Amino acid sequence: MSKQDRMVTVEVVDPNGTRFTLHEICERGECHAEFVIKLVDYGIISPIEDVAEARQWQFDVASLARLRKAQRLQRDLKMNLPGLAMSLELLDEVEDMRREVARLNHRIRQLMGE
Repeated sequence: MSKQDRMVTVEVVDPNGTRFTLHEICERGECHAEFVIKLVDYGIISPIEDVAEARQWQFDVASLARLRKAQRLQRDLKMNLPGLAMSLELLDEVEDMRREVARLNHRIRQLMGE
């Protein structure tokens, strides 16, 4: 990667601990509850607490961001739910590796006195 090419990483952080009900996450994600329930079934997003009844589910800001990412993948790439689950898992792994490489590069620069 040249000095002109920079990678920007965005991490969703919510210091207030905002929570959304099933109804609220559907409104913000502009989707039906059935879609959110399927995403939960496939492990794409998860309620904050393990509650049996979907009406009592609560989601955090990271789940809302992941919901929107899943919608974009489904819309743009015409992915089915198993494909979404696998793709998002792989994207998470890539992001983890990028963070680790950046951390290690920073550490190397520190050790070399740069």
